Amino acid sequence: MSHWGKAVGFGFLAWLVPFVVAFLSFPLRESARHVFESVMAVTVTATAVGLGLAYLRRVPAAGVRREGLLAGILWLAICVVIDAPLMLLGGPMKMSLATYFGDIGLTYVSIPIVTWGLAVARSAVAPQGGSGP
Repeated sequence: MSHWGKAVGFGFLAWLVPFVVAFLSFPLRESARHVFESVMAVTVTATAVGLGLAYLRRVPAAGVRREGLLAGILWLAICVVIDAPLMLLGGPMKMSLATYFGDIGLTYVSIPIVTWGLAVARSAVAPQGGSGP
């Protein structure tokens, strides 16, 4: 990874934005669970797209695929490390480990898929050796 501090900061944002949206839309979890789940999936994906574009903007085209995959895996790990204890040990959820990974943890898998996909797309259009736009 070329910018560890930036990558970690973006990973924290990858967790924080969905957490805030979940907190604000939590009443939907009981009244319209399917809407809540859709809102969360869209939020995680949109956050990954925005952060991925911002993070990968300055990465040289020659290393962008690797950087995109590593950043996404790091952000996934950060989200789970922060989120899992809150959902498993306390707070309003008190989920089992299986429920957490089947419900919330699986949604976080979209993060490295998005960041790697963005990196692959960028490497396909960017000239080799340049830093791109």
